Formats: sequence, structure tokens, C-alpha cells
Amino acid sequence: MTVSEPFCEMALLVQAEFDGELDAAQAAALAAHRAQCPICQAAEADLAEARTLLLRGGYYALPDEARRRVLQRLKPVLPAHLNRRRQWWRAWWTGGIGFGLGAACAAALALVLLSPAEEGLTRQLVASHIRALQPGHLEDVVSTDKHTVKPWFDGRLDFAPPVKDLADLGFPLKGARLDFLDDRAVAALVYQRDKHIIDLYVWPATVRSDASPQMTESQGYNVVHWRWNGMRLWAVSDLEVDQLRDFADDWQRTP
Repeated sequence: MTVSEPFCEMALLVQAEFDGELDAAQAAALAAHRAQCPICQAAEADLAEARTLLLRGGYYALPDEARRRVLQRLKPVLPAHLNRRRQWWRAWWTGGIGFGLGAACAAALALVLLSPAEEGLTRQLVASHIRALQPGHLEDVVSTDKHTVKPWFDGRLDFAPPVKDLADLGFPLKGARLDFLDDRAVAALVYQRDKHIIDLYVWPATVRSDASPQMTESQGYNVVHWRWNGMRLWAVSDLEVDQLRDFADDWQRTP
């Protein structure tokens, strides 16, 4: 008689989490389950080890100037073709090299377009967004009126964050809160699209020049960041990538 290997159906969601396919509710449910499940803990460890081995053996930091040129070339085509390219890569990972190695390759490819500092900041932002989605943590001030939200920050920050009303464009303001990121206090403006929450983090930039929106993805969340009028802005949401890019474009165009 042979003894079957222990199996847990939730282990399939561990792979899905590495591929960025879980929404906030699914990710929270998986985290609660995994804390009590040694099989899912082992699956997560195996995937993390595969990713670490790949990155250790083949990743080199891209110089800032080279990275800027790559992003500049990708910018005109990335939003329109991102989903198609993602499906092609996912099919290749699944059919050719297996789920675990596919997740590791996905992480390695994402790192090509992010500096180590930006990768770490992206993880901070996504973690902050997930914490804020817990009941009672989303807003310190609840208001759809930018003339209420903007003065609320007076005396709480050492800068005046820009607050814009995008309700007419389908992204109503819900409120705001204080957060702490990148070793400083920042403003977190809360917007909404249908049932999707968008956290827009704002703090002063060290570089004065503006920069166009750039997209990335982390832990199943889409992230867009840009510089505008002396500010750094990072938006995080489970909203579809094209709609989050629309949010960034509409925000920049709105007075």
C-alpha cells in the first residue's frame, strides 16, 4: 500500500497569489488559512525559494538612465498590450516550465523595470493599502468635498497635498488619512471606482521635474506612479490596469 502525499486545495491559491491573481478578500482569506496549514506554508516556501534562486543567479540592477530609456520606449504601448502580453507569458510559464518557476520568472521580469529602492517602496505601498482596507482604517477624515479634505491636513503634514475632485470622471473622492512611507509622513487620498478603492499617496519629490505615469504590479495589485508639480504620487488599487491608468491621466488633467 502506498501513502499518498498530503494535499490541500488551498495550495493552488498560493500559486495564484504569486502570480498576482487574488483580490484583497481572497488574499486575506488565504493568509488566515495559511497561518494554520503546514502544506500551504511549505508551498509558499518552495515558491519563494525558487524566486530567490532565480534572482540571485541572474539579476543585475539596471542603471537609472538605461531604465529611463526602456520605460520611455514602453510607455506608448504598455497600457494597450499589457493584458495580452501577460496572457502569453502565463501560457508559456504553465506549459513550459511549471507553476513555481513561472512565478519566479514573473518576479524577475518585474524587477527589470524597477530599481531596488522602488521595488521596496512598492511593497510598502501595497502593504499600507491592504491594512487600510481593514474595517475602520481607510479614512481619518470622511468627505467627498476637496475643500474639507485639503484643509484637514493643515498642521498634520509639513506640506500641502493637492486634492482633486474626480467625481464627474467616475472616481469620486471618499476622504483621506495620514500614513507613513519612505521614512516620512505622507497624505493618503481615498478615491473609489464602483466597488474598487484607490489609495493615492502623495508627498514632496526630491526631483522637481515632472514624470509621466508608469505602471507596475505587486501582490495582485496594480500600482501607477508619477511626479507632478513637485510631488510624488503613487496610486494603488485592485482596479484593472487600464482604468487605473485612466485615473492617473484624469487626475493630472483635472485642475
